Amino acid sequence: MTDTDDLLRQVLAKAAATEERLPPPATAEEVARAERLLGFGLPSVLVRLYREVANGGFGPDYQLFPLMGAGRTAVTVYHEERRLTESGGEPHWPAEVLPILDWGCGMYAAVDCRSPEGTVLVFEPNGIEGDWHRAWYVDSGSLTGWLERWLAGTGWYEEDADEAGEMRPWKTARQRLSEGE
Repeated sequence: MTDTDDLLRQVLAKAAATEERLPPPATAEEVARAERLLGFGLPSVLVRLYREVANGGFGPDYQLFPLMGAGRTAVTVYHEERRLTESGGEPHWPAEVLPILDWGCGMYAAVDCRSPEGTVLVFEPNGIEGDWHRAWYVDSGSLTGWLERWLAGTGWYEEDADEAGEMRPWKTARQRLSEGE
């Protein structure tokens, strides 16, 4: 038994307690298809989250996107954002950064899939004109840490969150965005 096993059990329990009906977990085939469509692999904790808890429909505020399926999914939103990046102008969405949740107003939570621990980023484009690297922040150094804060009710998005825990800029954003030019 690992800490991740326990964490995922807690996430499942909270998701089941707070959502009227959870979607079924993603299948191994759906995860493999998503990775083929994306062109990159997903961090193991993210795969386990989709495979062992549910295919989206739970989590902070607006809930995680389904990985695959009908409507807006993590895969379709990734491709939309990358298409906008590749259609001219300054790149705003780096490769291998998977959006997992839409915060509204153009903001997303996303997982850096180059990071084995699944660094969770926030894309906050409001008020940014052209300097897209300034729109990227580190919400959590790992997906497990991000989930632990959700379970504890201490994420920045919580009404009673401690304002002192401000997110720091994602230092490699400029370099990662320049890879797309």
